[in-house]
This record gives sequence, C-alpha cells and structure tokens, in this order.
Amino acid sequence: MADIHIVRAHTMPLKKAKDAANLLAARLEEKFDLETEWQSDTLLFERPGVQGSLELAKGSVTIDVRLGLLLSAFKGTMEAQINQQLDELFSAHAAAEPAPATVKKAAKKRT
Repeated sequence: MADIHIVRAHTMPLKKAKDAANLLAARLEEKFDLETEWQSDTLLFERPGVQGSLELAKGSVTIDVRLGLLLSAFKGTMEAQINQQLDELFSAHAAAEPAPATVKKAAKKRT
C-alpha cells in the first residue's frame, strides 16, 4: 500500500478553511468519483482503491491518503495534484479573497 501524508499551514479562519475544503471535495468528487463525508472538522473520502481524510485545524490542514495496489503507481501524480490544489485553495492569497459562490453552495450541501 502506498501512503500520502501532507501537512500544510494556512492562515484562514476555520470556517473559510472548511469552505476551501468543500471546494476541494467537489473537485475530487467530480474528477475521481470519490464519496465524501464530513465528521466534525474531518472530511473522509473513498472509492475503490482509495481511502483518505482531510483534517482541518486552526492553522493547518492534514491530508492522509491510502492507495490500493493498482493505484499505487500513480502516487507521485496524485501527490502533486493534491499539493497543487492545496496551494491554490489554502494559500495566503486565497485566504484574503471572498469565497466564491460555488464554495458556499458546496458548504451548505455538506454541512
């Protein structure tokens, strides 16, 4: 089994970080056909061959992904895409911008 573990600092309030995580979840659901579910401040996601979580805390976001044997060959690509999404959604610049309507819609759907 291949594992991906990423911890990223952020400066967003927890509410805004959850909005960003909801946008990330919507993108992951669409691109990789993942099922997602919030449990408190942790977003759980899975599909056959992939299982993981995104945990929000004040000042940090932690992503853990467990890949099955068939998807382990794509670990590098998946890790790069996760990092790219985190850069886009949790950067200092993103924290200063108002949340897009799609984020607010996704937050209502999942909360």
